[in-house]
Amino acid sequence: MELMGSSYDGDYNNGRMEGTGEYTIPTHTRYVGEMKDGMFHGKGVLHFPNGSKYEGTWEKGICKEGKYTFSDGLKYKETDWDYCDGKDRRFYSERCNGLKPAGESQLTDPDPPRVIPDGCYDTGDGFYDPNTRVVKGYDGNFLRNADDQEHEWIVLSCRKSLDEFTGYCPRASTLEEKVLRSRAGPLGWLEEVGVKGSEVSAGVSG
Repeated sequence: MELMGSSYDGDYNNGRMEGTGEYTIPTHTRYVGEMKDGMFHGKGVLHFPNGSKYEGTWEKGICKEGKYTFSDGLKYKETDWDYCDGKDRRFYSERCNGLKPAGESQLTDPDPPRVIPDGCYDTGDGFYDPNTRVVKGYDGNFLRNADDQEHEWIVLSCRKSLDEFTGYCPRASTLEEKVLRSRAGPLGWLEEVGVKGSEVSAGVSG
């Protein structure tokens, strides 16, 4: 068990886990509950690193029924699920505590939002580095390697660190103007707001 990075603290019977105990796997997910013949058996709770949990009834290591609760307290329902269904886009904390005034809207359910490391994404259970394809927990511990499918989902769906500067961009009135401006590059944008490329070059060299 220790060679695999897992640990157990609890009752034994004939050298096997049996009774009640706490079993921790290398990703720091913990099972706390009843054991029998070295397997999860009976009532038990899986506690995940991001603060969520799954309470279930287990039989010979297989979960037969249970319920999942997110880290913010939201309970998942297999039927009549009405959270983030397109009609109501509030975060769960906003549903519980109400909306903030205009101009102070929340970016994420946790408020204030977590600070994402440069070039990474917030996956909800940790930070993802697309260069290494590794998801690490918020505490910095390794969680998993992302496969191609998860990588694509994260890049398309998750909040990314701000690694690009944004500024004033004149509105193009036609598609042709938008294309021309996109091809002009930074100097092209500056010239449109009254700064000539030669002035920028002179300023840099000076």
